[in-house]
Amino acid sequence: MSTPSQTDPALGPEESSTAAGERLRRAGALGGWTVPKPTALLVLADGTVIEGFGIGAEGSAVGEVCFNTAITGYQEILTDPSYAGQIIAFTFPHIGNVGANDEDIETANLASSHVRGCVLKTAITEPSNYRAQRHFDHWLKVRGIIGISGVDTRALTGLIRDRGFVNAVIAHNARGAFDIDALKQEAAAWPGLEGMDLVPEVSATQRYDWDETLWQWPEGFGRQEQPRYHVVAVDYGLKRNILRCLASQGCKVTVVPATSAAEDILALDPDGVFLSNGPGDPAATGQYAVPEIRKLISSGKPVFGICLGHQMLALAVGAKTRKMHQGHHGANHPVKDHTTGKVEITSMNHGFTVDRESLPEDVEETHVSLFDGTNCGIALKDKPVFSVQYHPEASPGPQDSHYLFKRFIDLIERKKQGDTT
Repeated sequence: MSTPSQTDPALGPEESSTAAGERLRRAGALGGWTVPKPTALLVLADGTVIEGFGIGAEGSAVGEVCFNTAITGYQEILTDPSYAGQIIAFTFPHIGNVGANDEDIETANLASSHVRGCVLKTAITEPSNYRAQRHFDHWLKVRGIIGISGVDTRALTGLIRDRGFVNAVIAHNARGAFDIDALKQEAAAWPGLEGMDLVPEVSATQRYDWDETLWQWPEGFGRQEQPRYHVVAVDYGLKRNILRCLASQGCKVTVVPATSAAEDILALDPDGVFLSNGPGDPAATGQYAVPEIRKLISSGKPVFGICLGHQMLALAVGAKTRKMHQGHHGANHPVKDHTTGKVEITSMNHGFTVDRESLPEDVEETHVSLFDGTNCGIALKDKPVFSVQYHPEASPGPQDSHYLFKRFIDLIERKKQGDTT
């Protein structure tokens, strides 16, 4: 196995990433207790075998391992369609401690989850929250999500930080019966997310309307009964809380499949068009989505994009996208809004980014990551069109960026009043 030899500060002054790999091979202990027979494995593409306790559904799945730094909202994370094709390693150790409920679900299809698996540090405890309706382990089983606990997620995070995204197979068998050679071959053979269009797995297959508004304690979710605007949301794998944010801003929302033609969208006579988040390589999905986005831009309608929608909007105006080393996944990412000069803490989930050097002259860079300087937002200088890389709807995460939905509505209102600038 070839591994980097430099010292990794996150693993201690004397422990290199090679040593981290060796430590991960020996993982499978929880609190120092040796596990004689593991019931779950995480098998990396380089042959590293990480042992642990199985949780959730039994079976196996292959995907790209990424780490998420959020300390709350594990249900929202695990039901975010943008994680299709990925195995999530949570850096926060206490996942599952508040149980699970039927409200904190982000996929529009309540019966499915598209994440390939989850990796935890500690065992799942009994739920301790007034909103809990069931044990987290039971929730994972019902949704078909394979999990492994007892993993040194700190070492795994350090390994990903050094090497970049890693492909792996996650497997859970209550009897501890594994064909390790077959799992190694499957992990090594998986091609990865570059060039992969995963949107067909997560997009709506037919049009529907949405009027549910944001959750408010103690009433819960509300309804938008007197909408002032009509927004068509193109579903590349959208999150429900985005729709709630739009509805809470006075919108009637019509959701359409990712493959919808621009002519069909415009025939609905929307006041604005929203381009949603989603999984996979934007260049792959853009093969059929970008031509339609260009027509939407040309229509003069206000357009707002988030995450994958942001990336494909950038492609539509002539920019390029690229795969990131480790991506951005978490609810604590600082972003600067150049239009206001303010810094906001944001929720992110993306493994591809817009190449800021490729932005054309008629596009303004509006937001930038303060972690690594990557692009986080654009706006067209001559049209009511803008997008951001991060998730202003949060869920989970801070609500610093809710103002972007108001910014979209302001563009719609100006357009309705005949302002063409």
